[in-house]
Amino acid sequence: MKHRGRHRRRRRGAALRAVLTGTALALTAAATLISVSQADVTESPGALRPLTSRADTGPLRLREQRVPAHALNRLSAAMGGPVGVDAVLENTDRSMRQGSACSGDDRASLPLTPAAAHAYCWDPADAASTAWRPTAVTTSGDAADDGVWGRHRAVLTGWTHSTTTGRPTERGLARIAFADADDPDHLAYRWVLPVVPVQDGRDYRALTSGISGMAWYRNKLLVSTSAGGADALYVYDLDRIQRTTVDGPAVGRVPGGWSADGYRYVLPAVGSYRFTSGRCTASGPPCPGALAVDRGTAPDSLVAAEWTAPGSDRKARLWRYAFNTDNASNADKTAGSGSVTPAGADGTGSVEPARGGPLATDAAGRVDAVEAYRIRAAGIRGVLSYRHPGADASSWYVGRLPDSRDGHGGLWRLDGEGAQGARCGADASHHCWARKTGSLSYGQETGEVWSLSDRMLFSLPLAALDRSLK
Repeated sequence: MKHRGRHRRRRRGAALRAVLTGTALALTAAATLISVSQADVTESPGALRPLTSRADTGPLRLREQRVPAHALNRLSAAMGGPVGVDAVLENTDRSMRQGSACSGDDRASLPLTPAAAHAYCWDPADAASTAWRPTAVTTSGDAADDGVWGRHRAVLTGWTHSTTTGRPTERGLARIAFADADDPDHLAYRWVLPVVPVQDGRDYRALTSGISGMAWYRNKLLVSTSAGGADALYVYDLDRIQRTTVDGPAVGRVPGGWSADGYRYVLPAVGSYRFTSGRCTASGPPCPGALAVDRGTAPDSLVAAEWTAPGSDRKARLWRYAFNTDNASNADKTAGSGSVTPAGADGTGSVEPARGGPLATDAAGRVDAVEAYRIRAAGIRGVLSYRHPGADASSWYVGRLPDSRDGHGGLWRLDGEGAQGARCGADASHHCWARKTGSLSYGQETGEVWSLSDRMLFSLPLAALDRSLK
């Protein structure tokens, strides 16, 4: 079934938009908003400072790496054939609670201003653990222009496990919650473990690195990690989700089948992007942090923020890569699950190979940033880019951790002239955004921004966010 036919369904979207654009939850204390001028330099990240020289933009260059198609199809066939996003969303086993049913500590993690329009806390089985924390969010509003993927609206959140607590087999793992958002009153989700094929597709290993950012574009999921390794971005094909067959603590091939530390589904990487000048360093390539999709550029683009520790003298870079337009028609036809051959139909469980990765490359497989800036802030955990109607250029939004790395962060809108942020509380603090600020995702079809605190998933209209920054 063609992609356009599968995901032009808006009935569920109407219910979701009605809730998300309704009255904001009365979950936080009243806040006093004060305009922020360029004179307020203590917290402000300042204006966008363009980076144009080759010395500045060269370290942002990537090179595409692909897992061979035969290795991916070998793994897929051995595991019984791939499934798509719909299969996961139609087999959810966790429920989310709405804001009023969440604990006081949960609600205290939400932004002080602007207030969340809708908020959710996690299933008690996951909320009880202090070892796992949500760090990144992306939605089907990033993936498709109408916000629907296959038969569903979906919200994906990336989680990172502490390397010092919990079961030894799960320390350092990353996992992704696939949430069915068709009914805004009853979000439900299922865990999927991201993995990396090894031994030419005969096995896989876990992605043992914290997720720092995620961006879902068409049928590809781009994931940045906090390890600072050779791979700046991992690429996952959402038509290649696989079912496991053994419920055990191991990750990979085991006697009797395939295991993933107890998770029912795995998502094998299909490629990666590496900085051509090596691993991230203080003087070279950035450590990739937050990611987001910008569907307001031509072509659509991926925006990224550099991770630097709060309080660091090393200030962050923001930059943009163009998405590949060569795959547009093919991806739009096959997204959702259309490119997946049903298991056993041809004896291979194969997936139609893409003609290239999601980012635009030159003939040598290199990816150059098409826009880059330096700001005077560190500790960036969320990034968005959006061009308002009538504006000459895009505004950039950044969610920033406080220097202590704890407590509520700040949310700022930046352009070439300066930065604006909200102040709140009796002390007119800039720390008004979510606690332990998470990533940002904007859906153009609903006009909503999704984000995370350390305990909750929430959304609010971009217009409300802009009003708070005046």
